[in-house]
Amino acid sequence: MKGIVLCIVVSLAAPWALAELRITPIGQQGNPAIDPPARGDSRLAVLERFGLPDEEHPAVGTPPITRWDYRTFSVYFENDHVVSAVRHHDTRAR
Repeated sequence: MKGIVLCIVVSLAAPWALAELRITPIGQQGNPAIDPPARGDSRLAVLERFGLPDEEHPAVGTPPITRWDYRTFSVYFENDHVVSAVRHHDTRAR
């Protein structure tokens, strides 16, 4: 009886075992048409290039880290310079 149950379970799981796994590196996610700010860019340069952010989060920690959210990416500042910019994941880009 156990053998029959095992065969049924294996045969039901087989189609999923053959599924293709696609991995998209983080740097290639989001909208590739817009290059987010580079590390070291100033706040002023970001403002001039992208305008006001959709949302600005208050500084946290020491040194102060601030986050600006735009529609397709977020920018992290340490004091007045970019330390990182991250594209938002776009589920429609598949």
